[in-house]
Amino acid sequence: MTAPFVYGLSRGDASLPFLYSIAITGITGGLLFIFSGRLKSELTQREGILLIVAVWAACSLFGCLPFYLSPYYPNFTDAFFEAASGFTTTGATILADVEVLPHNLQFWRCFSNWLGGMGVVIAGIAVLPLVGIGGMSLYQAEFSGARSEKLRSRILETARALWKIYFGLTVALYLALRWVGMGRFDALCHSFSALGTGGFSTRNSGIAAFDSLAVECIVIIFMLLAGVNFTLHYRFWVERRFQRVFSDVELRFYLMVASIATTVVLLSLIIRDAYAPLAALRYSIFQVCSIMTGTGLVSENYGNWSSFPQLILLALMFFGGCAGSTTGGLKASRILMLIKVIGREFKRMVERRGVFTIRLGRQAIPEHTIQSLLNLMYLAFLTYFGSCLLLSIYGIDVFMSISAVAACMFNVGPGLDQVGPAFHYGDLPMMAKWVLSFCMVVGRLEFYTVLVIFSRAFWRR
Repeated sequence: MTAPFVYGLSRGDASLPFLYSIAITGITGGLLFIFSGRLKSELTQREGILLIVAVWAACSLFGCLPFYLSPYYPNFTDAFFEAASGFTTTGATILADVEVLPHNLQFWRCFSNWLGGMGVVIAGIAVLPLVGIGGMSLYQAEFSGARSEKLRSRILETARALWKIYFGLTVALYLALRWVGMGRFDALCHSFSALGTGGFSTRNSGIAAFDSLAVECIVIIFMLLAGVNFTLHYRFWVERRFQRVFSDVELRFYLMVASIATTVVLLSLIIRDAYAPLAALRYSIFQVCSIMTGTGLVSENYGNWSSFPQLILLALMFFGGCAGSTTGGLKASRILMLIKVIGREFKRMVERRGVFTIRLGRQAIPEHTIQSLLNLMYLAFLTYFGSCLLLSIYGIDVFMSISAVAACMFNVGPGLDQVGPAFHYGDLPMMAKWVLSFCMVVGRLEFYTVLVIFSRAFWRR
């Protein structure tokens, strides 16, 4: 919080909310540090999972203090919703007018997107070993169910390598936006939110406010890069193993889906919505990449489009980017594996005695991994349906419930209907906001990591 505090002082913004927030957070952390013992052994898997959930909850809890202590957020629920949305890179807001916020609060919103993009827990891996706590359990739980791998022999070096790449891409995006004429503050904030695939903007209409094709093209490129597995970034930028990167099956599937979805939305906008071809191409590419990567930035109010392209965007909310990226969603590798599993079942119906192996590229997928995938899909949609039911209890209609839960659970931000790009979440009932805040954290930590702590087996000795 020191960065927005100092920035606010330099501009003359009201900085007392940040000063009080820093004091509360610092005192709480200091007391915890003083009264906690120094662990000398590696965290167990259960301890790692519990610590991850606690860290993400604490980030939202303490991160909401600058919002809550400012006059722009009417209650604690709204402040917590905004902070959870920022750190989980969802980008959903309760504000009808974000442009009234002083620059230090704008900075904090977008900076939380950037911190949450790579993962607060990954940053913690670089710090925890210094106080005697190993990070392997954290690394495994943070990427639960994803096809993750260590880039270096030590987890600390892995975290540092990822952060260097992430920081370098952020600087590159900032310089590119400045080069095409965006102001310093807007370029900085949008670099944070685009690389973190968070989607908070300094303008009410998002990227559309700049009305710049150059800005949109640059943001598209970096949103797609943020949706790529950071293991591939390491191979590309550090190891220079270009062939290994471009032959990656998940990357090719990710780009193929983005291309097909863009083509379908493009044709729909031309045929059904009477857009000019070039305008349709411009808006379809941007919105498909933005929704698919969970960024949620807006270059056109897609709430005014016909139902078909809106439903395509709704489906892309579930899809997400690659495993090990900053995006939300179910991830491209899981969707590809699920397609292969379904295809195998069709083959088994025809050839009863056949033995069929699921492969991603040259890698054979073990049966226990496939079973874990199916369990995760079941758990995801069960949680999704349950959350929709809870929203309906508070009087929210079916389509809006489906859209709001999908946009929050898969960390997209703007949804459809009354939570679309031209609207906000501020008018929802208070309990509905708590449900959606829970959905953000559950989706960001990929279901198992959060939901397992509610099981009796987790707490059993």
